[in-house]
Amino acid sequence: MLPNQTSGPVILLGGPTASGKSGLALRLAEAIGGELINADSMQVYGDLRVLTARPGDGDLERCPHHLFGHMDAAQRCSVGHWHEEARAAAHAVLARGTVPILVGGTGFYLNAFRFGMSPIPDVPEGIRGAYTHRMETEGSAVLHGELAERDPNLAAELAPGDSQRIQRGLEVMEATGRPLSHWQAKPREGGWRGPLLYITLMPPRQALYDLCDIRFDAMMAHGAREEVRRLAARNLDASLPAMRALGVAELLAAEAGALEMEDAVARAKMGTRRYAKRQSTWFRNQVSDSFQIAAFGFDPAAESAFETVNQFLLTHKASPA
Repeated sequence: MLPNQTSGPVILLGGPTASGKSGLALRLAEAIGGELINADSMQVYGDLRVLTARPGDGDLERCPHHLFGHMDAAQRCSVGHWHEEARAAAHAVLARGTVPILVGGTGFYLNAFRFGMSPIPDVPEGIRGAYTHRMETEGSAVLHGELAERDPNLAAELAPGDSQRIQRGLEVMEATGRPLSHWQAKPREGGWRGPLLYITLMPPRQALYDLCDIRFDAMMAHGAREEVRRLAARNLDASLPAMRALGVAELLAAEAGALEMEDAVARAKMGTRRYAKRQSTWFRNQVSDSFQIAAFGFDPAAESAFETVNQFLLTHKASPA
């Protein structure tokens, strides 16, 4: 289809957790001969197949999948690392004459692919390790207070419990002598230079919450507890991204005897619903120019995505189904 183009058409498919993105993306890929590229910050980890609802073996056989489960839980996948991998994967897909479909619920990843990254210098591992230790021993509230002194504008945007972004702000200030906002204000680099279609799923909020609960019960029935036991046996740093995946902390607490399993499941479900709410708000506000579908990916209304994709590919001289 596109043998000589390196920045040809790509499709981004986003939405909150449990909205049916993966199923719709898979059907789209089969319809247009596309390949899927993961844009979920937790589905990159091989240790978390169940709790992150990563595509199963049957799905993997239906079309090529990229950047799913390819990293170890002991690694840290930053948005910058993912951005480099996703761009390389998209170029490789296009070089094969097929269409890249990036699918996931991590809005920052999708926006990074679309618009590029701010040129923030790398943080030395020694600085990162020092702040990781401080976060574990002193807590996010203390470090939020320090951030308020060193970068008050960023601190004002963050809740005292937002440990990951608080630590990131302090690391950048320590490493560069300038606040994170200084680097974020610079022109982004590495945005996609070819045609791009952005689709978002926005199902009804209460129905989404109900499905989050149902899906977590299904995860428990299909090995989530055993998955967390294996993760616990590795004694990994609690600050690693994989250890903050939805449901991990609650199930770890239950395994350690700090929570009853029933309470742990209830808390994990609540955390998942809250996360789905934040995602829905983000996609609604941050990508209002996308083609929004007010339905789950498995609803009849989602079939409108096929016509939109076909028209997009026709317009940009790729071959639709």
